Amino acid sequence: LLEPFGLKIGLQTGSIKTIKIKDLRLKNKEKNHKSSIINHQSFDVLVGTHAVISEKINYKKLGFIVIDEQQRFGVEQRGILRKKGKNPHVLTMTATPIPRTIALTIYGDLSLSLLDEMPRGRKIIKTWLTPKEKRDNAYEWIKKQIKENGSQIFIICPFIEESETMTTVKAAAKEFETLQKNVFKDYKLALLHGKLKSKEKQAILADFKDRKYNILVATPIVEVGIDIPNADVILIEASERFGLSQLHQLRGRVGRNDRQAYCLLFTESTSPITTQRLQAMEKTNIGAELAELDLKLRGPGEIFGTHQSGRTFLKIANFSDFDLIKNTKIEAEKTMPKLSKYKDLETKIKEINSKEISPD
Repeated sequence: LLEPFGLKIGLQTGSIKTIKIKDLRLKNKEKNHKSSIINHQSFDVLVGTHAVISEKINYKKLGFIVIDEQQRFGVEQRGILRKKGKNPHVLTMTATPIPRTIALTIYGDLSLSLLDEMPRGRKIIKTWLTPKEKRDNAYEWIKKQIKENGSQIFIICPFIEESETMTTVKAAAKEFETLQKNVFKDYKLALLHGKLKSKEKQAILADFKDRKYNILVATPIVEVGIDIPNADVILIEASERFGLSQLHQLRGRVGRNDRQAYCLLFTESTSPITTQRLQAMEKTNIGAELAELDLKLRGPGEIFGTHQSGRTFLKIANFSDFDLIKNTKIEAEKTMPKLSKYKDLETKIKEINSKEISPD
């Protein structure tokens, strides 16, 4: 993409001790190099993981930041990255805006663009909140999908190992053993979680993509960056332990071909609010709508802090009253340029904005 422009491209990840530089102006690949002194002269464009936040990387003219999978970065991490430049432009991208992001959009600190079309040939993923008494039927249905369509399956558990305090929550390691011995004895299963070494994880994912396994039992480590075109079904255990945005991300691991894909949600919770949240997954496949519901149910987090969800209590309005908030924003935009005329209001605003606030 950038070769016609003759730019220096840098790559930085946590496993790379020195930054890899590829100079697209050099035809001889041997002349491309590594730089242990990471500064603005080493690259024009830097691509990387969270490692780009490192203090070792200096940017003299950081003008534009693109943050993909925004929900994977903490508030302070995004703030640190922004401070490496002099008020750089920032583009954040996500299929599932976190509640705080929706709140910032309402307050006018972010502009929002929506891509609301499915990729060509893709079908909407059918999502079912499955009663626990239908678990055995669900397993038999999964076997049928594997046998008739050659489908591959994700089974997601929130934890790696069982917890002494949460004995009802299924853990990946134990569930893998149970499924392999008792449920899917005639099928090939693999286990993936964060405690595995990087090479082990890459090998398991490569084998799964090559269809050497029928079923992958995993933790939410597969939430982003995993592309298995032949996967048609994802079963999520203890789904009440995930936010709607995370569930939507996990659901996106399937449905990457022209066949119908499915997401099965299991929960032991009987809470009406939990049921309401999970039923929303059945009704919509649009991440922004789920984020708005999360905003209503979980709260937006601290607009001037670092919590990305949680209730912030207002004296008059509530955060689900979008019309009132929209009208308030319009009035605020009219008032701010002439704020000096309203001394009491100006004093109050100074009180609540007493510290430097980053829009991140």
